[in-house]
Amino acid sequence: MKTGKKTKNGIVYLLLILGAFVMVFPFIWSFLTSFKNLGETLKVPPQILPSSWDPVNYITVWNKLPFVDFIWNTLLMMLIRMVVAVFISALAAYAFARMRFTLKNFWFMICLIPMMVPSQIYILPQYLTASALHLNNTILGLAMPGLASTFGIFLLRQFFMTIPNDLEEAAVLDGCNPGQIFFRIMLPLVKPGLVSLAIFTALFAYKDLLWPLIVNTSTNKMPLSSGLALMQGQYTTNYPELMAGAMIAILPILIIFLFFQKQFVEGIATTGIKG
Repeated sequence: MKTGKKTKNGIVYLLLILGAFVMVFPFIWSFLTSFKNLGETLKVPPQILPSSWDPVNYITVWNKLPFVDFIWNTLLMMLIRMVVAVFISALAAYAFARMRFTLKNFWFMICLIPMMVPSQIYILPQYLTASALHLNNTILGLAMPGLASTFGIFLLRQFFMTIPNDLEEAAVLDGCNPGQIFFRIMLPLVKPGLVSLAIFTALFAYKDLLWPLIVNTSTNKMPLSSGLALMQGQYTTNYPELMAGAMIAILPILIIFLFFQKQFVEGIATTGIKG
């Protein structure tokens, strides 16, 4: 029996290692490619290691594109979307979870419809709205589609629904108004959900590609995702430089994750329990 258990554990560990390798391999290959020259990337069979570790591709791509502007635009877009989306989602989720009003479940179902439809359908009305508000080539125009989050409303509603009604009733007896109940009692109790939603919103904003390419045509107003897309040629692409740019683009989100990995793990774990 012990031998069979060890064999079973060994198979499980082997599968987990293979799965981890499959997940990490694209990052490793991109990193190795960023040090190669164009000829080495086109060799058949593929050349795994670069002939030299000269960071010439990093220097070239840094001088070719305004990465400082890209990073600044990306961080601003992420910050605006995080703050506004979390606040609006918390207000709406609290209303759907704790308040009573006519056709509440019906309006909540209407609110969930955008989650069931591809986001590309909204590109045209979003662009027309941004143009009418003169938000083209602006940071606010980049952040506009993420200022409200259907996913955030659904997520935080699950958290608010788990809070006992006794707390709210006790706050009313103590003379608290709805605003005090929301800000002083409810929000601190759903802090893991707020952190989790903020992280998800930041990740969604960081990897958003289609909308920035549509709403902004100025290179200095583009985030990292659409800025890197400029390196993709119509007929030929310098893949070593493209991979070097991708490695540079990874650094901001990697640093953010290293600082907030505890909150990220706790938020995800608690989300699974609450849901």
